[in-house]
Amino acid sequence: MSTNFVKPESTTAQLDPRVQAFLNSGPKRLFIGGQYVESISGRTFATKDPSTGEVLTYVFEADKEDVDRAVEAAEKALQGPWAKVTPSERGKLIWKLADLMEEHAEALAQLDTLDNGKPIRETRNADVPLAIDHFRYYAGWATKVHGEVIDNSVGSHMFTYTRREPVGVVGQIIPWNFPLLMAAWKLGAALATGNVVVLKTAEQTPLSALYLSELIQEAGFPDGVVNILSGFGPTAGGAIVQHPRIRKVAFTGSTEVGKLIMQQAAGNLKRVSLELGGKSPNIVFPDADFSKAIPGALLGIFFNQGQVCCAGSRLFVHKKVYDNFLADMCSYAGKIKQGPGLDETTEIGPLVSDEQFDRVSYYLNKGREEGANPILGGQPLDRPGYFVPPTIFADVRDDMTIVKEEIFGPVVAALPFDDEEQIADVIRRANTSEYGLAAGVWTTDARKAHRVAHELEVGTVWVNCYNVFDAAVPFGGYKQSGFGREMGNYALELYTQVKAIWMNLG
Repeated sequence: MSTNFVKPESTTAQLDPRVQAFLNSGPKRLFIGGQYVESISGRTFATKDPSTGEVLTYVFEADKEDVDRAVEAAEKALQGPWAKVTPSERGKLIWKLADLMEEHAEALAQLDTLDNGKPIRETRNADVPLAIDHFRYYAGWATKVHGEVIDNSVGSHMFTYTRREPVGVVGQIIPWNFPLLMAAWKLGAALATGNVVVLKTAEQTPLSALYLSELIQEAGFPDGVVNILSGFGPTAGGAIVQHPRIRKVAFTGSTEVGKLIMQQAAGNLKRVSLELGGKSPNIVFPDADFSKAIPGALLGIFFNQGQVCCAGSRLFVHKKVYDNFLADMCSYAGKIKQGPGLDETTEIGPLVSDEQFDRVSYYLNKGREEGANPILGGQPLDRPGYFVPPTIFADVRDDMTIVKEEIFGPVVAALPFDDEEQIADVIRRANTSEYGLAAGVWTTDARKAHRVAHELEVGTVWVNCYNVFDAAVPFGGYKQSGFGREMGNYALELYTQVKAIWMNLG
């Protein structure tokens, strides 16, 4: 069974004039100290349209010297104008940025679609609105970060209290799968708590964050509060992690790179928070409401072409309903329209890059070699761009590579289980993974849902839903999926440090 590919005569979104002007304005410069500057080396690199493989524009490549410049600009802001901005004023600036993003919503959506490949319907209805909401949520927190008075046992002559202070210069490294949204996840809490930022975009998708820098400037943030660099992980990213005056690093990306960051950050003991990979189990019990579970399982793995750290890539389905459930999934998934992201009818786009295309293609081959049966998809599309169709593997074992390793593509491994009475076996199998980012549970039995949710070793459990997010709800992983939590008041812990003050009143 194959997936429908969007026909050439399908409607393509009209390119926003602001996007056209942005792309045609020459190589994109680095944003340092409120200025747009070329990299010291003068080197540039191409960013491509994954739908065609053609170059969208060129971007200046930051290196260690550019990171140094950005840190100097950030420190100048931290010790100068930003220190004079009150929490209330900080909140207003963040809110103003959200307002400007709303005014530029279509341009931001199109840039992420062009650069990443994801469908315009997703960037319009998910990425951009969630990013805007994220900034508005943290705008409200700016005036609510405070210490406390503590009663002590030394005596009434001693007055003790705490202050929550910003960490200082923060280095943030974001991934390519949600370029604008991940920038918002990183910037919101950091700015609300009074920090200054050096943010590195993913080299595959630098455009929306660089466009956002123009809105940051227009909103009125002091120069140097936010600095945005485009560059590569080993050079620009490595320089951020190892910089002695960057006090904290926040990273979202692969577990492999997260381990390297931990090693490099040990040199100066900077604070680190990591949101890493996943191999999330999605468990369907026989009493599930299939009208919700089938589209939920599809959303869990095919949203954003499966390029989601919490994708439900291990689908456990009870043996009683396994065959029928997979048949219905294939029927639904076979109607998914795949094509260029800017096409209004596209439901699943290309992968982000040729490198990612090769990676997913490797796993498709590996799955077949080890005996898995692709009952849908299974082969990359022979056409321009980086297209891999939605793929469902049956006849899968827990020890197969496609079950154990993160594929980061539209590929799901479906595994039967037969232990409804005790439930223990499917929980054990779900927890076997080295990852622990998220999981899904589909059942109409509330007691069963709570039991399974409590025993799964993951940071997020969705019950009778999947891929639901809100700025107020924390997100992060167990085990090798990282540590620290994005969003909610939990993220404030990442960007503040506590100072205790004793005053002798005697």
